[in-house]
Amino acid sequence: MSRTAAEIATQPACWHRAAEAALTFDGLPKPGERVAVTGCGTSWFMAIAYAALREAAGQGETDAFASSEFPAGRTYDRVVAITRSGTTTEVLELLGELKGVIPTTALTADPKTPVMDAADSVAVLDWADEESVVQTRFATTALAFLRAGLGDVPGVKSVAEAAVDAELAVTEPLPAAVVAAEQWTFLGRGWTYGLALEAALKMREAAGAWTESYPAMEYRHGPISITGPGRVAWMFGVLPEGLAGDVARVGGELVAREEADPLADLIRAQRLAVALAESRGFDPDHPRNLTRSVILS
Repeated sequence: MSRTAAEIATQPACWHRAAEAALTFDGLPKPGERVAVTGCGTSWFMAIAYAALREAAGQGETDAFASSEFPAGRTYDRVVAITRSGTTTEVLELLGELKGVIPTTALTADPKTPVMDAADSVAVLDWADEESVVQTRFATTALAFLRAGLGDVPGVKSVAEAAVDAELAVTEPLPAAVVAAEQWTFLGRGWTYGLALEAALKMREAAGAWTESYPAMEYRHGPISITGPGRVAWMFGVLPEGLAGDVARVGGELVAREEADPLADLIRAQRLAVALAESRGFDPDHPRNLTRSVILS
């Protein structure tokens, strides 16, 4: 088993711990605050998911930005930054610009990095840190932590329930047709759009795969043209009406686990990325052209 695969399998336990930790952490956004969430790469996609969840919970306007694209001069009550390494250049530069201007909270896996001084409040999720270059368990644990801090979200399972679904997702066999496909399109609505973006990124990072990702309702406005026999459309969460028929009409393979928590379903996509990498002779622990943290000179 690769190191990446071993870390993927630990996610249910990490989420349980995240749910407990969120109960005693004081730096999470308060209901009614206007909040921005930021990060780079995978962390940005988790920010997109959390922003949509927070608004769905009725807790206040919440935006999400890649750290390099954060809008200068826009005012917020709090900015939340997600950074596994605590060393990402764009995140640290943004936190430096906000210091003393807007309260900031950071989520990180490493308490020995500059983010500890850069942010006003830091949640250290070191039990979810990874040796792998490709992020899996830290990203989902950070989202589980933020999600648990929201309490009840209409139509969304609790983190504890999601962890139960995750226990199945780390062991159940992947469909043969999905593993053997030549192309994968990931879809989501609301908070699960961030998961769709992340699933596609995992496939590109680990396996160099041809993947795309879209809001589910936008898929029929052009992107469906890429789907056909030997190609997959993978929906996170509840299928929009008519989508299954549209995928069938063009001969694609539809993947949808509406009964499972979408974050647990992301684990299946992570496992697919590893399986595909190995089938192509790639090492998922050493992805091409990537490092654990991007530090700009």
